[in-house]
Amino acid sequence: MPSGRSRGRNIPVYPLAMDSLIAASARALAAGDALGALKHVALRDDPPALALRGIAMAQLGELLRARELLRRAARGFGAHEELSRARCVVAEAEVALAERDIGGSPRALTAALATLEAHADRANAMQARLIAARRLLLLGRLAEAETTLAQLDARGLSPSLAAVAELTTAELALRSLRMEPARLALARAQEAARHARVPALLAEVADAQAMFHRPAARRLLAGDEQSLRLDEVAALLASDTLVVDACRRRIGIGVGVGAAWQSLARRPMLFSLARALAEAWPGEIDREALIAGAFRTRDPDESHRVRLRVEIGRLRALVASLAQIEATPRGFVFKPLDGRAVAVLAPPIAGDQASLAALLSDGAAWSTSALALALGASQRTVQRALAELEAEGRVRSIGRARTQRWLSPPLAGITARFTTILLLPAALPME
Repeated sequence: MPSGRSRGRNIPVYPLAMDSLIAASARALAAGDALGALKHVALRDDPPALALRGIAMAQLGELLRARELLRRAARGFGAHEELSRARCVVAEAEVALAERDIGGSPRALTAALATLEAHADRANAMQARLIAARRLLLLGRLAEAETTLAQLDARGLSPSLAAVAELTTAELALRSLRMEPARLALARAQEAARHARVPALLAEVADAQAMFHRPAARRLLAGDEQSLRLDEVAALLASDTLVVDACRRRIGIGVGVGAAWQSLARRPMLFSLARALAEAWPGEIDREALIAGAFRTRDPDESHRVRLRVEIGRLRALVASLAQIEATPRGFVFKPLDGRAVAVLAPPIAGDQASLAALLSDGAAWSTSALALALGASQRTVQRALAELEAEGRVRSIGRARTQRWLSPPLAGITARFTTILLLPAALPME
C-alpha cells in the first residue's frame, strides 16, 4: 500500500474569512465533491477562494495547477493571517506527496504544524502529522514514521481524517509484517470511511484489504516455486527456517539463540552465491553454474575459478553462525546448522528492477530524483534502470526535463496480481 496516494481530498483547509460561498465550497470538498466546490469559487481570486480551488484541482488530479493555486493563496494572506497560510502549506505538502515530490526539506511543514498547534487547529495539525508520517513511510524510514504516528491523538477526528490515520497505521504494520495490527487498523479505516462517505477513501481501504489475498512473494526450491501471501511470508520469516531473502538481499533466521539477519544488500556477488547455493539445497551446485550466475559468463577460465574460491571463502565467514558451505568434487553444498530447512524468498516480480517496478506500481507519477531518494540509489543508476524498463514496455515517461515523470503504463497488471509491499524501501527490519 504505497503511501501518499490521496490527492488533497483529506485536507480540511478552512480560511478565516468564511463567507457563504467559501463555506459551501469547503463543505463540498469535505464531502469529496471537487466539481461542486469549484462551482462556488471558480471565478474568485481572493486567497480563501484560491486555497479551495487548489484543493479541488488536487482532488481532480491537476497537481501542478493545484500547487500553483495554493502558493498564490499563501502569498495572498496578510501578516496577521498566519493560520490561513499554515493551512495552505499543509495543503501543498499533501499535494507534493501525491506528486511524489519528497526530496525537499520538511521544515515548512514542521513550521506550519507549530502554527496550527499554537492556534489550537487540531484537525489540520493532525493532517500535518499524517503527511509527515506518510512521507517517512514512502522513504522507508519506518522507525521515524512510527514515532510520528505515536504522537497522534485520534479522538474526535472527522471520519475522513480518522480513515487516513488508520490507513497510515495499517501501512506501517504491513511494512513491518505485523498482520493482526494491520487487519485491525484496516477494519477501523473501513468503518471511518463508511461514515465519511467518500468513495475514494472506501476504494483505498478496499485495495489495502485486498493485499492480504494477493501473492506477495515466491518461495524457490530446487527449480520449483510456490506463491506466498503476506501472512505466509510473515510466518516463514518468524520460523527457524534459514531464509535467503531476495526481497531485502539478506540471509538469516527469525528465531533461535543468537539468530540474526546478515545483510548482503551491498555485496551483490556474495548474495548471488548464497541464493544459488540455497536454491540447490539440499543438493549441490557445480562450480560452472555458480560462475555463470555470479560472474555472468558461460566461458569460465582459471581466473574465474580462483575468484570463485575467494568469494566462497568470504561468504563462509559471513554465514558461519548460520550454515556451512562444503566443497564437493563438482562444486559446493549448503548445510545449515542444527538441521534447519532452507528457503529462498524471491520477489513476486521477476527481474533486477523489481523494487523500482514496485514503487511505480502505485499509479503515481515519479520523478527520477524522487525514485533515487526512495531507493537510496544514484540518479544515474535509476535513469539506466528506467531506460531498461521503458525498452521492455514496463514504464513510460510524461513531460520533459525538470517536469519529466515516470509511471507504469495502464493495464500493466502488476498491482492487479501482486502485492509489492515487500519490495518497497526498508520494508523489512534489517536485523
